[in-house]
Amino acid sequence: GTGFSVLIRLELSAPGSVLGDFQLYNLIVTTHGLVMIFFLVMPMMMGGFGNWLVPMMLSLPDMGFPRLNNVSFWVLPVSMGLLFCSAFSEGGFGGGWTLYPPLSSVMGHSGPAMDFLILSLHIGGASSIMASINFYSTWGNMRAGCHQFYRVPLFCTSIGVTSFLLILAMPVLAGALTMLLTDRNFNTSFFDPTGLGD
Repeated sequence: GTGFSVLIRLELSAPGSVLGDFQLYNLIVTTHGLVMIFFLVMPMMMGGFGNWLVPMMLSLPDMGFPRLNNVSFWVLPVSMGLLFCSAFSEGGFGGGWTLYPPLSSVMGHSGPAMDFLILSLHIGGASSIMASINFYSTWGNMRAGCHQFYRVPLFCTSIGVTSFLLILAMPVLAGALTMLLTDRNFNTSFFDPTGLGD
């Protein structure tokens, strides 16, 4: 993510094109946004610090569901691998990290890059949901007797609230990605105005 940020700043450091390819610049901006959000902020800031500090602050030996924790970690390299497969297939997807149609539709990017990206975000979202269920149940149900709800450290409460919000938000993202996937491959028109989509 930092390397992509350096390349973005390099391109913007001088007039004209330093990289020589506008699609490459769009690809770098897109990949930078997705890597920083889905593979740095969520797994490291929440997963890494949460796994380290929440059991310690709640006087627990481990998280509530250690195996679920393990699975949510090990699907992340698969998800990141699919993200980089997207970047290296047919010029990659350069439509921005928000994945807005029509740039993410078949008209904008007809190759498999967007399909790899959709699969990557589906797997990353599943990882976030599993980790969030683990954090929320640990925070809500596994406090020691000395930790009444109002005496839980603020960091643990912030992890619990963030987990609850992720449990609500990730299925919505998965639904939108599934609609985009069916628009691209199964001739539906969720995002196509000609088929009465929006």
